[in-house]
Amino acid sequence: MKNLTFVILYIFISGVQTTLGQSETDIIIGSKFVIKSNILDEKRTCLISLPDSYNHSSEVDKKYPIIILLDGYTHFKTASGIVHFMSSNRNRNNLMPESIIIAIENIDRERDFTVTKIKTKRPNNMGGGRNFLNFIEKELVPYIDKKYKTEPFRTLVGHSLGGLLVLNSYMDKNSVFNAYISIDPSIWWNEEMMKNKVDSISSISLDKKLYIATANQGETNYERNKQRHDSLYTLITKKSDKPQNVEIEYFEKENHRSVPLVALYEGLKYINQEE
Repeated sequence: MKNLTFVILYIFISGVQTTLGQSETDIIIGSKFVIKSNILDEKRTCLISLPDSYNHSSEVDKKYPIIILLDGYTHFKTASGIVHFMSSNRNRNNLMPESIIIAIENIDRERDFTVTKIKTKRPNNMGGGRNFLNFIEKELVPYIDKKYKTEPFRTLVGHSLGGLLVLNSYMDKNSVFNAYISIDPSIWWNEEMMKNKVDSISSISLDKKLYIATANQGETNYERNKQRHDSLYTLITKKSDKPQNVEIEYFEKENHRSVPLVALYEGLKYINQEE
């Protein structure tokens, strides 16, 4: 956890430097672009952060893995600081390769992050998760691959309902992602469906890395949260002769809102560690 303290301090100092330096040269951590999705029939806004070396003349042939970040507006600055800290040559941590971050801003997260509907008293627009994954895989990723210097290693990161969508992507044998970070996923959404998906999970999925982070939601939500995460982890590892590809970590001192920062760091460290 000592390294994580440095990460938080690094992000804070970076922000201070940006503020103080605006009268001279702005420090820009990313930019914004809009992509028209035919699958979703709407325009989607994304934030993108490129590595330090991306435009260096000495690295013209270098290619970079990509990280797709759900709930993009919420987590973009945090993720950019963490990835920079873990990969920049200035820090010489070498915990992961320099990476391109693409953060997708939300329009309707209940629609986009759920693959099934649940009954509610109010009208709902749930169950569009498969369409949203199709947008990411068939439109957004090809767009990024065409426009930027990418290598074919892709990580999907999501929190809460976003974490649920990450798990659904992981269990899809046709997924274009190589690694997954699911932060305090809302497995309660449709627990039986998740169990059924594990029963039919492909060896293709089991060969990929999955990191699950669990927050402390208090005793009243223990059964709804930690036990369900642990149960899912057990079901997955029983299906695989390579349980080392799946990691679960419980953060007793973090709640549902605070866990993304520490889980991003630990998750990226896990999926990038050498075998």
